Amino acid sequence: MLKIISLSFLCFFTLIYANAQFTLPPLKYSYDALEPNIDSLTMRIHHSKHHQAYIDNLNKALSREQQNLGIEDILSKMSSFSVQVRNNAGGHYNHSLFWTLLTPEKNTQLIPNLKGALIKQFISLDSFKKVFVSAGLSQFGSGWVWLIVNKQNKLEIVTTANQDNPLMDDASKKGYPILGIDLWEHAYYLLYQNKRAAYLNSIWDIINWDEVSKRYNFSQNMSR
Repeated sequence: MLKIISLSFLCFFTLIYANAQFTLPPLKYSYDALEPNIDSLTMRIHHSKHHQAYIDNLNKALSREQQNLGIEDILSKMSSFSVQVRNNAGGHYNHSLFWTLLTPEKNTQLIPNLKGALIKQFISLDSFKKVFVSAGLSQFGSGWVWLIVNKQNKLEIVTTANQDNPLMDDASKKGYPILGIDLWEHAYYLLYQNKRAAYLNSIWDIINWDEVSKRYNFSQNMSR
């Protein structure tokens, strides 16, 4: 009888594991590495609690037939999925990207072609940052602010509500995101309280421009 019960539990947990397609990506830096711009406790809760919850809920929301889909496949057909899949797939993709766009390293740089494209589109890098921050401040409630390469292969700053993003097939403005900043209060409230502007202006010190540049190059290769 004990063997039967043990086997039942083993099968149960094996089934759960088999259906748990998405997992939490590890950070490439410690939780305190981004201080003083983002505090250690915020990073720990944001990554290990909030992001993990999106993953857990996404794995539960996907049907057996949907288990073999990649995250970008899901986003590209988002209008055909449930609200639960939408919120949690967006949350998983957005946060997975967000972690890579932050770094404690101080020597990351824009590649010349991206720097030139930003200056061409926004007059100067300082002007780009001001427009980006302004867009983030204008987003009512929770959401994200993005720098994307749009369908015309031009740089554009857009915002999305909740956990939506520009890769979703029903996004109002579609494109390939090369930079995305979390505007949810859980991303900054412990340190900045209600001062979203202070958070957005501070985050430039920890942006991984190497990764942003890499994504821009990828977008240019896709358009050829």
